[in-house]
Amino acid sequence: MMIHEEIAHVRGVPKKLIVFLHGYLDDCSALDAKLLPFRENLQDYALHIPQAPYKCEVGKGMRQWYSMYRFDPHYERRDVKTFDDFLRYYDRMALGLEETYQYLQPYIEQTLSEYNLDYKDLILCGFSQGAMVALYTALMGPRKISGLVSFSGILAGYQYVLKHAKNCPDALLIHGKSDKSLRPEALDFTQEQLQNLGCKVQTYIFNHGDHELNAEGLRTASDFIKKHF
Repeated sequence: MMIHEEIAHVRGVPKKLIVFLHGYLDDCSALDAKLLPFRENLQDYALHIPQAPYKCEVGKGMRQWYSMYRFDPHYERRDVKTFDDFLRYYDRMALGLEETYQYLQPYIEQTLSEYNLDYKDLILCGFSQGAMVALYTALMGPRKISGLVSFSGILAGYQYVLKHAKNCPDALLIHGKSDKSLRPEALDFTQEQLQNLGCKVQTYIFNHGDHELNAEGLRTASDFIKKHF
């Protein structure tokens, strides 16, 4: 499997590459339409929004990085009572994440080479399932990247990742306090695991947000990128 579709924006002379991964039941065009508050706050970058190569199993015309039904066919994770039970569903997803990594990593390397940039110039961002993929890829990649931004994500497949992680980039975790799809406790859990690996982690919780990308979170992310990179 390979990535053949993308949307790209270039502003100025790119000194950094930002790869932003859309979520499950989503696509690159829908994500791109939301990113203006993010893009307009940055200078001298290339922003690439790749299209996941798999058609989504639940939404006509939408995309997925890997099957969620494969690991939770009845969507039970949303209704379990405890966070530990919730976490078990996401820990099952290591195989799906590794399979995604195998086709995403060559795309990242090719895109870096197009701009004559290196891993130290790379920032990975993602929303929801895209955030899980971004977290996995940043930690498991061949070299340390510049930074990582997770919107409404979780460190899925964490037991495998904690054993095999190769890198610990600086990270920003953003989550809505009222997220009903991916519990807000996921932020604290992910922060703890990243810090245990040695990552420097910042967090941002927006009080009235559900499972969404909003202007507040996007501006926070672009400010983080400008300040640190």
